[in-house]
Amino acid sequence: MSYTPTAPKQRQLLALLLLNANEVVSTGTCIEELWEDAPPNSALSTLQSYILQLRRSLRRVPRIGSLQAARGILETRDGGYLLAVADGELDADRFWGLVREGRGALRHDDERGSARLAEALRLWHGAALSDVQRGPVLRAHLVGLEEERVSVHEQRIAADLRLGRHQELLGELSGLTVRYPTHESLHAQFMLALYRAGRRTQALEVQRRLSTVLRTELGLDPSPRLRRLHQAILMGDATIDAPADTDGVLSADRPAPPSGRGAAAASGELVAAARTARRREPLLKR
Repeated sequence: MSYTPTAPKQRQLLALLLLNANEVVSTGTCIEELWEDAPPNSALSTLQSYILQLRRSLRRVPRIGSLQAARGILETRDGGYLLAVADGELDADRFWGLVREGRGALRHDDERGSARLAEALRLWHGAALSDVQRGPVLRAHLVGLEEERVSVHEQRIAADLRLGRHQELLGELSGLTVRYPTHESLHAQFMLALYRAGRRTQALEVQRRLSTVLRTELGLDPSPRLRRLHQAILMGDATIDAPADTDGVLSADRPAPPSGRGAAAASGELVAAARTARRREPLLKR
């Protein structure tokens, strides 16, 4: 049974308090979130009414059971309100705990680190607060959450690439690069996974599409890291084959691939691959 309020403003306020659980949220912050820069004259009294309604919703939870107990959970503090939440009660707490554990494990055990980060990502079911209207404060919180989610994806995928799981990553990376069409790191990982799966032409297409999007939408060129990876794929540089060297391949300061006899020997194949990449239909649709 759900005890979550259905009224939009109350749900919005509850989300704000939950994202700042165990911290005082000032009345000014609550009003800014609910009404942005156009609060009504009755904003303070309306906010107090919403708090009362939230306490009544909390009262219905069996383990709380009374309005007095609800006041002990949703507290009025000087200048604001505090929603008391026990450790581990929120999905966000479990997410951060698994992320900390996973990142710690990555220092010495990619298998375990990848598993923990994957478990953290499974807690996400679509976008955060997708059924809650969002004002400026919640939007700022969600930007940070989404950036952290992408960072966890990157770290888990990097571990999987080091473990030689490039074939298994192709579908996931295809979806992620569509979702984040200007995210260079995810595109670099996709290019590397495709290359290691024997799909060099498609790896070149990913770089070409990213370059087009960056120039068209942002007026930017790909970073030196992407250009080095692109050149290494064109040359069939053996140094990007080894899964254990994934971090070196994708690092920002990786040296340029060697020139000389190896480059000359590959030149005919590279020209053909580049021409094929230009002719093929895009692998991914935006």
